[in-house]
Amino acid sequence: MKALLKKSLSIILAVGIAGSLAACSSDSSGGKSSGKDGSGSIKLTLWDQSVGNTDPSAKLLPQIIEKWNSEHPNIQIERTGTTGEQYKTKIKTSLAASEAPDLFYGMGGGSFMQPYIESGNVLEITNYLTDDVKSRMAPGMSEAIEVDGKIYTLPVYTHIANLFVNTELFDKAGAQIPTTYTELLDAVEKLKAANITPALIGEKDRWPGMYWYDIIAMRQAGNEAVIEAFKDPSKWNSPDFIAAATKMQELAKAGAFNSSMFSMSYDEMLGAFNAGNGAMMFQANWVNAGIEDDSSAVKGKVKVIPFPVFEDGKGKNTEIFGGAVDGFYVSSTTKHPKEAVEFLMYLSEQLGTQGFLAGAGLPSWNIDGLDTSGLSELDKSAADIMKTATSFIAWWDNILPAESAETHKNLIAQLLADDITPEEFCKQMAQLKPTELSL
Repeated sequence: MKALLKKSLSIILAVGIAGSLAACSSDSSGGKSSGKDGSGSIKLTLWDQSVGNTDPSAKLLPQIIEKWNSEHPNIQIERTGTTGEQYKTKIKTSLAASEAPDLFYGMGGGSFMQPYIESGNVLEITNYLTDDVKSRMAPGMSEAIEVDGKIYTLPVYTHIANLFVNTELFDKAGAQIPTTYTELLDAVEKLKAANITPALIGEKDRWPGMYWYDIIAMRQAGNEAVIEAFKDPSKWNSPDFIAAATKMQELAKAGAFNSSMFSMSYDEMLGAFNAGNGAMMFQANWVNAGIEDDSSAVKGKVKVIPFPVFEDGKGKNTEIFGGAVDGFYVSSTTKHPKEAVEFLMYLSEQLGTQGFLAGAGLPSWNIDGLDTSGLSELDKSAADIMKTATSFIAWWDNILPAESAETHKNLIAQLLADDITPEEFCKQMAQLKPTELSL
């Protein structure tokens, strides 16, 4: 997706503050048909993955839909929320079968949505957008959501990944919050000695481990080299990326990660961290709300920091992992495209602005006049990190072609399990397909 590296920087200059898109858990049910009910009103179906108890989006969506339905008796919205990994399977299956709901959440654009855009499963909404709608977006947003000059979604939030540190556990172990790779290894050693799990990974879902390798590679090789490797996969098999894989495996062998990582899901990882069962977690700022929730055992005890730099690396801590734009899409099979796009515009702006105030994430819409005093310290810290950004790389599985993204995640799991060497890892990475996106 266009403007991959610059879009979040333009937003932060406009709004000056960032937050967290909360993680998803649990499930609810609903239908996927559209049409008119007995009263003659149009019924539109909406699918999303915001269903967690501490997810601000999950709390806001029913309120936004209820307000819409009360104000638009002739266009009624029926929503179904499904937990993250189940949602991915569900929406992929429905899109492939041309049985998608009228509107649905897309996983950060990129490679997840690209095949469905190319195959015509998604409605192009370019001609529906007025200058007034575009003027209400944050600077750079209308360009950021373009795909080959066309628009298929509207932005809601942007988000970045950083290292979350439980300061209470660090103090207990006498460990220093790491700013370098050497300090990270030292912290792992001290935390292990104090019988504290240094870092948690929910590798059952594969992508949490991917986050660790990807940021390590960015710190080792630098963002520019990573971008070049996306375009020319042969460059994955080079000294810097071998060194990154070596560091990833070194951390695993040093006991940096929970022994249960391959049986622990993403949701379980969040639960364990919020229960105080791990000292570190590398995640995107959608976890902020859960950490700061009243039910969290670590509320007020967690600090968010940039991932450490490497003494022998070319990356900088101002090179940010993240900046992807999430949004909702309209199915090309909807019987009511005009009404669906009308609701899409309403939903995107309302969720983006209200969710911002609830700590759900950095908005992609203008927020002039909004009171931001209620944002948490984690949200404010993320904003401070965002302000230092010199470049952005979004989630790798949204940049790599879909099949290559799955291979990438599986290779990282093998690396963590010590089933392949760093050299073998990079040789197989070099066999991936180049990105189809314009970086």
